[in-house]
Amino acid sequence: MPGQPDWLAGGDRRALAVERIHAAAADLIAREGMAGLSIDRVAMCAGCSRATVYRYVGGKGALREAVLAGATARIAETIAAAVAGTTGAERVAGAILAALDAVRADRVAVAFLNGAAPSEVERFLAGNPRLAQAASSLTATGDDPATGQWIVRVVLSLLFWPAGDSAAERALVDRFVVPVFATA
Repeated sequence: MPGQPDWLAGGDRRALAVERIHAAAADLIAREGMAGLSIDRVAMCAGCSRATVYRYVGGKGALREAVLAGATARIAETIAAAVAGTTGAERVAGAILAALDAVRADRVAVAFLNGAAPSEVERFLAGNPRLAQAASSLTATGDDPATGQWIVRVVLSLLFWPAGDSAAERALVDRFVVPVFATA
């Protein structure tokens, strides 16, 4: 029965299968980029059949989106912890700088960014309304979707065109982003 604990597996069999398949896919993406992701390879790494992958997580697109959602959730948790207790422009700057560090430290995010086509960056990141909403929430800048999208684009620009080192990036954020939110 779905949702029932399996005495042999040690938990909900479906949840454990999904977790194992997602972990195998994340590891493949981290090692080989998005091009390395295939249902056959994920099934082999997870120790299951192709049919099991399709049954539990769907096709390649659904699998890719689930792995990216997992990476996004990890990154968001890191940012939230970094900006806890801050407000205003300090929170926005802290969230942007924490996002840069968190994305650069996440193997899946790095692999995605290194191999992403511009259309994928637009679809999954720059144009993603859920990511913009998360950016607005993490920076506590309100419900304006354009503000969230702008913050995402600031982060993306610094990821794709780094400013040299963290001090230079901090200086850019302090000079060009903080004044926008200091008056708000």
